[in-house]
Amino acid sequence: MKKILIIIGFALINNSLYSQGSPDYGNGLKINLNQQGDKHIRFILWDQFWVRNTDVNPGSMVGGEATDNSWSLGNRRLRALAYAQISKRYMILAHFGINNQTFINGGAPATSGTGGYGNGKKPQLFFHDAWNEYAVVLPGEAGKFSLSLGAGLHYYMGLSRMTMGSTLNFLTVDSPIFSWPLIDNSDQFARQLGMFAKGKYGKLEYRFSLNKPFATDLVPANVTDPAKAVAVDNNGNPNFSKAGYVEYQFLDEESNLLPFKVGSYLGTKKVFNLGAGFYHQKDGTRTSVNSNIEKHDITLVAVDAFADIPLGNAKNKMAVSAYAGYYNYQFGPNYIRNIGIMNIAASDPNFVGNRAIAGPGNLQPTIGTGNIIYAQAGLLLPSQAEKPKIRIQPFAAYTHKNFEAFDQSSSQFDVGANWFIDGHHAKITTQYSTRPVYTSPTESPTSKGEFIIQFQIYL
Repeated sequence: MKKILIIIGFALINNSLYSQGSPDYGNGLKINLNQQGDKHIRFILWDQFWVRNTDVNPGSMVGGEATDNSWSLGNRRLRALAYAQISKRYMILAHFGINNQTFINGGAPATSGTGGYGNGKKPQLFFHDAWNEYAVVLPGEAGKFSLSLGAGLHYYMGLSRMTMGSTLNFLTVDSPIFSWPLIDNSDQFARQLGMFAKGKYGKLEYRFSLNKPFATDLVPANVTDPAKAVAVDNNGNPNFSKAGYVEYQFLDEESNLLPFKVGSYLGTKKVFNLGAGFYHQKDGTRTSVNSNIEKHDITLVAVDAFADIPLGNAKNKMAVSAYAGYYNYQFGPNYIRNIGIMNIAASDPNFVGNRAIAGPGNLQPTIGTGNIIYAQAGLLLPSQAEKPKIRIQPFAAYTHKNFEAFDQSSSQFDVGANWFIDGHHAKITTQYSTRPVYTSPTESPTSKGEFIIQFQIYL
């Protein structure tokens, strides 16, 4: 029996496969299970901590006091991921952690207002991903074609590049959220239980999945006018969902070892991709008209483009990163979801005036039946130093939403900058964002703002 040499250390693998914007850091913590290193376990650990100031929606209070502005601190993400390449064909992956812990919410269920539990303390640790995967056709075995099959709780949810985006290397401070259209309704934090197939044919990459959505049981409000019916998430014993995404990679090819799509390569790759995707589930929502229940399919489609282009040949020259996507969402009539990341506010019962339809705090109409156009772009500024202490990447993003539930569409923007200490491994992001505030479904929305400083570090 051959002796297995176990080597523990910081592994430097081909940076073109796992590039995160740092030419020096390599691939984090890796445990080799043989001398060749083709059998190994890799660990990734990260934390994203937010300091935030928010102009809250009208009718909000924080900590029992009415306010129109609030400061907050919180762990946006605190995660650990490990995957093991047991053989050249077989891989297993587990990803767990917490999200959205603030000083006032996001914790374990409270037994009282204070003490060991309650408020933001002791949040729930849960699995985000857990799957097995087998490479049926390895790259190079059948010419341009490769194929891997897997099953479990997974992130191969189709639709768009940003639907499967990595949280470690966003261009902006975070996802626009609408790209995870089922978030924590019929999925578990953008994942579902199911089976997937992934692979490539030359420069064409494909991902398809067949899943069992998580059950939803919201009760639709009964109306007498069909035009006023509002679809809600209620799928009973859910039908299987189907999802897929294909993209053509015109320039450098990206790694598809893991599902997580890079948001910004910082000039370490030359990428231009065009993609299209879909998600479909039969009878995913319901309405009630004159006490008659009607079921509606969830049908989501998107097309997008991504570019990450270095400008100049020297090591620390400029680079441009850009993404644009069009999303068409059909959830049923007048479907709308209001979401606010780490929302710390509650509704003020004594407020007099027009309340925000979305609710208190930073809630906004995020997902709904209708159309969304999204675009973002960033520019990595040049540096003359061989190893600069900080690289700066200003960016901007624009979102236009036209939802069936509102007579008027909305526009919002984000502007900010990434301050890279060691690529995406150690960075500070500053961002100012606007959001629409509807007080009437027939009138144009007003706007509120939010300023975020994020501190990110990961191994």
